[in-house]
Amino acid sequence: MSDKPLAPAIDGWHTMEVKPHLIGTQCNSCGSYFFPMNHAYCRNPACDSTEFSEVELSRTGHIWSYTNASYKPPEPFVAAEPFEPYSIAAVQLEKEQMVVLGQVIEGVSCDELKVGMPVELVLEQLHETDDDIKMTWKWKPVKA
Repeated sequence: MSDKPLAPAIDGWHTMEVKPHLIGTQCNSCGSYFFPMNHAYCRNPACDSTEFSEVELSRTGHIWSYTNASYKPPEPFVAAEPFEPYSIAAVQLEKEQMVVLGQVIEGVSCDELKVGMPVELVLEQLHETDDDIKMTWKWKPVKA
């Protein structure tokens, strides 16, 4: 294992803690949550607020839907070589009840996923640069 420092693949999208959280915003007027962060205007059609608070979103939820990615994504995404298909899950967050789409941890295929399955947010290495190891967030099934 490299002794390079760990860094987020995209700054400001998740914490780098052992038990990470996605970083989102909550509308100060209507309470709607957003990910990634939103500071421009409330996307709730019933609200016209432009004031938001940064919040750590739930790190657990349940699979709402899932699929696989059988193709190598285009740049700027950095895919491992050789490319291996991976699973993607749409997860309804526990507290916020919003759905967030993201990759499932390496080694978990769609055959192992089920709608309603509990998952938690974890960090996995995306790629290594000359300066650091880029980490990204993924969904990991929780064993009952």
